[in-house]
Amino acid sequence: MARVAQQVRQLYEMCAVALVSGRANLDGASEVGFDVELPVFTVGRAAELADIHPQTLRQYDRLGLVVPQRTEGGARRYSLRDVSRLAHAQKMSQNEGINLAGITRILELEEENRELRRQVARLRKPSGSSVFAADADGGIVEIEQNRSARKWRRQIHVDQRALPSRRERYDADDAGDGAGSQAVVVWHMV
Repeated sequence: MARVAQQVRQLYEMCAVALVSGRANLDGASEVGFDVELPVFTVGRAAELADIHPQTLRQYDRLGLVVPQRTEGGARRYSLRDVSRLAHAQKMSQNEGINLAGITRILELEEENRELRRQVARLRKPSGSSVFAADADGGIVEIEQNRSARKWRRQIHVDQRALPSRRERYDADDAGDGAGSQAVVVWHMV
């Protein structure tokens, strides 16, 4: 697990407080740039943020209700998603009297719903707003085009002689993903 700089940790704590209080949600946190899966919080800090006893977090982990990531040494580390789930589970248990099996199912359905909303949002994007590449393992990855890619694309339409072949090798760092590995891009031409 990567060590997180103190300032970044503080930003994540402020976001966690907003999530627990209901002033923010995971989709919004993700949209503004938070990695909702980043394992930032210790058991004690996550328990404090979610207003739950640390032993309850350990019980939720054993039951599979909220399973945090682990450090190389085996210590639990909780993400924003985990803290949000913990607080939500606590409210359902304490305020609504829902048992742990019911809470587990509700949280699963809410996460499935969230993933479906993200997929719908991606599908609603205008056609041609993404480039697809093959990663090192042969999987297909979607890379959003940046302004320079759109500018390049417009220039290509103006000068038909400059059209690249359908497949072109490029350095994945040019696509902004920081991977630094070679990839094959299939350009979507309109």
